Amino acid sequence: MQKHLIVVAHPVEDSFTMSMTRAYLGELLRMGHDVRVHDLYRMGFNPVLSARELTEGSDVHVRMADVLIAQEDVREADVVTVIYPLWWMAMPAMMKGYIDRVFSRGFAYEIQPGGAQGLLSGRRAVVVTISGAPLASFMEDGRWQAMQLLQDTHIFRAAGFELIGHLHFDEVGPAMPPAAAANDLTRLRGFVRGHFASVPAA
Repeated sequence: MQKHLIVVAHPVEDSFTMSMTRAYLGELLRMGHDVRVHDLYRMGFNPVLSARELTEGSDVHVRMADVLIAQEDVREADVVTVIYPLWWMAMPAMMKGYIDRVFSRGFAYEIQPGGAQGLLSGRRAVVVTISGAPLASFMEDGRWQAMQLLQDTHIFRAAGFELIGHLHFDEVGPAMPPAAAANDLTRLRGFVRGHFASVPAA
């Protein structure tokens, strides 16, 4: 058994993003893992980084209660999975605010003479993204590679995570054929089983 933290950002509860989250969660629970979910919109997470947090946030006594709880859940997790739609080729403001506030200096990284040093090593990460546009259109002009550099590498790998997968599901929208949605969910469940089914029980 492993400890998993799923962080998801989508304002619509019956969206495909939330369906993916429920499928991912269900597969982990079926395999006996310990899972905690931070559904940022439903829990009313405040994504706004305050001036005090920015200037004094490395002091644990200054961090807000919601950030301290979120950081403790990250610290305790073996695997952190983030699930979100791509809006303007970036994560929603809610998810970006979570990163800004939770992955703060002194927790996720520290500044050393040679540059930033990640502090969350020993943990693995999974990124799941969803878009309405086809992935091929992003890859043709370099947008996909830029997004991976800024989000996968600059955030998660820089914080010390081992990124074990970035799953992207494209052409998602109201007119999405049911068979396509079912195939995407099957692919997601297969990824979860392929990476976490053989984990020895604690």
